[in-house]
Amino acid sequence: MSKAATTRLSILRKAFELIYANGYQATSVDDIIAQTKVTKGAFYYHFKNKDEMGLAMINEILYPGMHEALITPLLHSGDSTSEIFKMMKALLQENTFFTIKYGCPAVNLIEEMGGTHAGFRKALSRLFKEWQKAIQQSIEQGKKSGQLRKEVNAQQAALFIATGYGGIRNLGKLFGATCYSVYLKELKNYLNGLKNA
Repeated sequence: MSKAATTRLSILRKAFELIYANGYQATSVDDIIAQTKVTKGAFYYHFKNKDEMGLAMINEILYPGMHEALITPLLHSGDSTSEIFKMMKALLQENTFFTIKYGCPAVNLIEEMGGTHAGFRKALSRLFKEWQKAIQQSIEQGKKSGQLRKEVNAQQAALFIATGYGGIRNLGKLFGATCYSVYLKELKNYLNGLKNA
């Protein structure tokens, strides 16, 4: 990797850490520069402004990490409900990428920027649309194999499961990891309810 590419990646990684902990709007370019120890000129060599850097951070740091955690586990799903549950359990209880008190970095950015910035909305919706599609395809596969009831609406179930994740991540900021266990128990009940008797 070239020196310029290494510098750019360093900026994006440090920006991610600061924004995850403090929020996008509360993190300034000066904060990022101070933490990465690059010059202002170096920052603006790579990014014309903070929003361009923010979009690059979503696409190059956040998206790949979350794709690996959210979508990859469901791509070759054999047992739909088991795979969906394992994916969610790993996200909430085993993934070291997240800090409980900060919630989910993607959900935080959706709440902070999704309603006001079209570029952020597009970049963030890409991840969640792909995640919902992966959940939906897993459920459809379960229906085809006879594991799940034919009348299960895969699109609705996928949206329900994905939004439940966002909600419990936010509650975790208030109540800690104990609420994750309660959520996972109820998620298991919900998923079991999709199965054929």
